[in-house]
Amino acid sequence: MTTESPAPIDPRRTALLVMDYQNGVIGMVDNGDELLATAAGLIKLFREHSGTVGYVRVGFADGDLDGVRATSGMAAIATPERREHLHADSPATQIHDAIAPEPGDIVVRKQRVGAFGTTDLDEQLQARGIDTLVLAGISTSGVVMSTVFDAYDRDYRVIVLEEAVADRDEEIHRVLLDKIFPKRATVISVRDLQGLLG
Repeated sequence: MTTESPAPIDPRRTALLVMDYQNGVIGMVDNGDELLATAAGLIKLFREHSGTVGYVRVGFADGDLDGVRATSGMAAIATPERREHLHADSPATQIHDAIAPEPGDIVVRKQRVGAFGTTDLDEQLQARGIDTLVLAGISTSGVVMSTVFDAYDRDYRVIVLEEAVADRDEEIHRVLLDKIFPKRATVISVRDLQGLLG
């Protein structure tokens, strides 16, 4: 966690991105129920402050994987026997009901690890005047890491909430939060976020 005192956040220019909090992913980490409760509280907090809530999920529609090279990492993940489970219409790829989107929220479906590369997320954020992103996601070494680096390169202020990200590998999770992310983002607690939002 950062030792510097972060600048206050203007909620009107900030988006909470809830990434890969979907049915087939929540169960992959030990603290899934705790994460859902944390995410629900964050979403409520952002709505109360008139902030933007965005959801990012991964799922593959028919044809999305047709051009994937056999040597790619995505081909290793989305093997033919797993594609039904990973399909965009599969229950496993749907956002968990406990944190369901509401009208006016941003919702994007990605076909790769990061939140930006295969979506129009950047365009939607820019259209709303968003310059700060608060990240919650599963997993820390997957969607969170990829999105931190990409968002930083796109000139967003990036904030990672330590209680709202998780990974199956606790050692990698801690190294990312303590050593890697602070080079490109501010890592804070949910309590600190509440203070920054006023």
